[in-house]
Amino acid sequence: MQCAGFRARSSGTRQGNGRSRRIGILTTTDFSILDRIAAREAIPLEEFLVGRDELTQEIIRAGGLLPYSKAHLAGSPNAFAQSRTADTRRLTLIEKIIDRRKVFPPGPVRPGDGIFLRADWRFSHDYFTGMCAHIMHQAFGDDVSLERPEQIIAFQDHLVLADESYPHVKNGMVPAVRELHDAHDHFSSKYPVRSHGKLPNERGAEGICHAILAEQYALPGQVIIGTDSHTPHSGSLGCLAFGAGATDIANSWVTGLIRCRVPDTIRVECVGTLRPGVVARDIVQHLLKTDLIKKGHAIGAAFEFAGPAVEAMSIDERATLTNMVAEMGGFTGFVAPDETTLQYLRERRGFSLQLEAWMHSDPGANYKHVIRIECDTLAPLVASPGDPGNSMPVDELEEHVPVDIAFGGSCTSAKREDFDFYHEVLKWGLDHGLRVPDGTRLVLQFSTLDVREYCRSKGYLETFKAVGAEVVSPGCGACNNCGPGQTTREDQVSITSINRNFPGRSGPGKAWLASPYTVAASALAGHVTSFDALRKSTQPSPSAGAQT
Repeated sequence: MQCAGFRARSSGTRQGNGRSRRIGILTTTDFSILDRIAAREAIPLEEFLVGRDELTQEIIRAGGLLPYSKAHLAGSPNAFAQSRTADTRRLTLIEKIIDRRKVFPPGPVRPGDGIFLRADWRFSHDYFTGMCAHIMHQAFGDDVSLERPEQIIAFQDHLVLADESYPHVKNGMVPAVRELHDAHDHFSSKYPVRSHGKLPNERGAEGICHAILAEQYALPGQVIIGTDSHTPHSGSLGCLAFGAGATDIANSWVTGLIRCRVPDTIRVECVGTLRPGVVARDIVQHLLKTDLIKKGHAIGAAFEFAGPAVEAMSIDERATLTNMVAEMGGFTGFVAPDETTLQYLRERRGFSLQLEAWMHSDPGANYKHVIRIECDTLAPLVASPGDPGNSMPVDELEEHVPVDIAFGGSCTSAKREDFDFYHEVLKWGLDHGLRVPDGTRLVLQFSTLDVREYCRSKGYLETFKAVGAEVVSPGCGACNNCGPGQTTREDQVSITSINRNFPGRSGPGKAWLASPYTVAASALAGHVTSFDALRKSTQPSPSAGAQT
């Protein structure tokens, strides 16, 4: 609706409304204003500020985040003194990190407060780098300097296989993708930022942004922001890591700061022991089908994963939990750092770190909700097409679901330990005379070069080849409908370890979501099944183990 100089939109997503405030678009939940606009009535600005925190009100009055930053922050990254105020309350780990990184406003942190944080790592990927750069130059000029450019990272990962992507080739989108790559390359060559790009002599990339951040950069207690909703992946190392829009990232490049709201925290206590073949992915899919998540009670919250089952997990498995907070509507996810964290840093980076005494949630800290999961009762789960929350035990699936494509990959499910899981199933199948059957494709894509080298060193690649799997170099690929493993027809069915199965997410077909174990087992069976069910239904082959 447009009248009296206003253009009114009657609805907007949570993310859309947040971004609207950042670029200066006025939003309200008071729909009576629409009639007043239609009557050409002047609406005082104050009516659009009702219910906003003090910082958000100031940003709206300034005309958006970038005008606010130009007036208060740009060129003066120390405009706000980074000082802490004594807070005697019992805090969650995320609240402690915020308290230590907050630069404005002063005073104790409270859930719901609008704040600016000093970010340690800021990153963008090839979908958004050009947009961020354009927004930054438009607001601050072409000669703007970046704040701490050595802590800015540019990744090419989402679009590196566009030349092999059915919809991109079919719809003539490859030239547009090249323009995005050119804009990304221009930014990363103009400024002294860190860069992880396309591989020079083969298809693929160095790796997916989230996986590389966990492998090479993230440290406990840091703040990490990026142009992707799965940025909480690095919360597995005890960070505050969250996704941000292009305007926020553009602003952070110049100021070093990121605006956010202090989140409520939901504690997920994982007790008991996971059964063989049940992994972190099954915990996530269990959470996604709960009423708390489905009814939106976790939107904008920080998820703290704790309990004996989490303590027993590797960092790779913990990253599966924090990564898929995005599908729960959460702001971030985290696991308090411990000896497993330190061991990961020593083994992967040769980096020795001592945990500081504050790096944990206080006993008695305030939680919005506490969820208790009895992990020894969980079974392998699968989510039917349309939504990640459509979860059910695989072995309770009543229909026979033939599989055209099985895809193992993505930031969520292509880490070292994920490939341990794929290999365990496929090696078992090979030893029992099984291969991927005719009519089914199995595509496995590494998240990083490190993971590919790990698989090579362990002898996994020989097993993958012998069983009939296609192996793809690092990148996001089929997870964002841009590479091998996507469906190409509506009648096709895939089972995949990516994080989302919304219509069109990985092609026009029907996508089932599952853990690496279930994806690999279904690939060997040619239909959706669990590893346990596959073993029970398979008779030993007289030629088992004879294949090479």
